[in-house]
Amino acid sequence: MPNVPCVLALAFTSLLGCLPRTEPADLLALTPDIPANRAMQTRMFDTPNERELLSASAAVLQDLGFQIEESQRDIGFLRAVKERSAREYGQYVRQALVLILSLGKILQPVDLHQQIAAALVTHPLNPESTRQEVRIKFYRIVWKGDGQFDSQYIPPGEQYMEMIRDPDIYQQFFAKLSKAVFLEAHRI
Repeated sequence: MPNVPCVLALAFTSLLGCLPRTEPADLLALTPDIPANRAMQTRMFDTPNERELLSASAAVLQDLGFQIEESQRDIGFLRAVKERSAREYGQYVRQALVLILSLGKILQPVDLHQQIAAALVTHPLNPESTRQEVRIKFYRIVWKGDGQFDSQYIPPGEQYMEMIRDPDIYQQFFAKLSKAVFLEAHRI
């Protein structure tokens, strides 16, 4: 008689292979910049209270214009988003040049709308839980269109997701979080 868990696992993985792929092809690719990105996205805090650290993180993100979309205090996780226009002047210049050079036959898509998101995880670094690690990743999802865009409507067209790798954004977040943790620890 075959091993039932193995048969179920094999059936499940074969079904997963039939599902459409939605993540970028290089999502799990190992690149040389991974250690630098991890260092940019991670900080340690000397605080025994993981819940207060998570609350301070949520407050900092809200100060930066994000809305908390999901929070799981038991596992030290939160996700926040903010909506922004993704229109850039350079895209419209490029679109106009292509349109002129193609004699009006080609209309290139431009970035129209974006959702900037932050995913944050906290966890204790030692058995006494006196030191916590915070890791945050900022990324954006951008919707493209032909430039004819009603600002109340997100087009059903093309979209892409990319990590935000600007160190200033991470430094700004962690500087504000450090101040918030300090003020909380000293009850100021």
